[in-house]
Amino acid sequence: MKTIAAALAVCAWFLVVSVVLAQSQNSDKPAGGATPSYDPSVYAELQKASKKARGRTNPLENDPDAVAAGAILFEQHCAECHGKSAEATRKAPSLRAPEVQNATPGTLFWLLTNGVVRKNMPVWSKLPEPQRWQLVRYIKSLGVSVPEAGSPAPKP
Repeated sequence: MKTIAAALAVCAWFLVVSVVLAQSQNSDKPAGGATPSYDPSVYAELQKASKKARGRTNPLENDPDAVAAGAILFEQHCAECHGKSAEATRKAPSLRAPEVQNATPGTLFWLLTNGVVRKNMPVWSKLPEPQRWQLVRYIKSLGVSVPEAGSPAPKP
């Protein structure tokens, strides 16, 4: 009888450890698998770009390799916070939101260059300018996708 009780205790312990590990691996995903809700105020920082910055055009706009190169950079530098599909996590907002997709390439380049430190968006000026333009090209290639309303919003 003691052997059966010990075996059950060990099984229960493994179950608890498995659940804890699974939750920690999905910690960037909202609770319950819900998609973060759409909150337009999260994107207010885009409005702070100067007229000159907004007017910049992407020199890689017609480069067929820029999207693929930007996708690699996104995976390396951005997916951890914005999610692999860029549709938001609890850490960062969606890059498929209308505010981002309708922003000019110059505005996105300005935001990548300057970051939003108080909202944990890093300054990416250390990336060479062509790589930042590749990221812009990739982000603009994603298209618009608005998360469902009523689910938890990402941290601003």
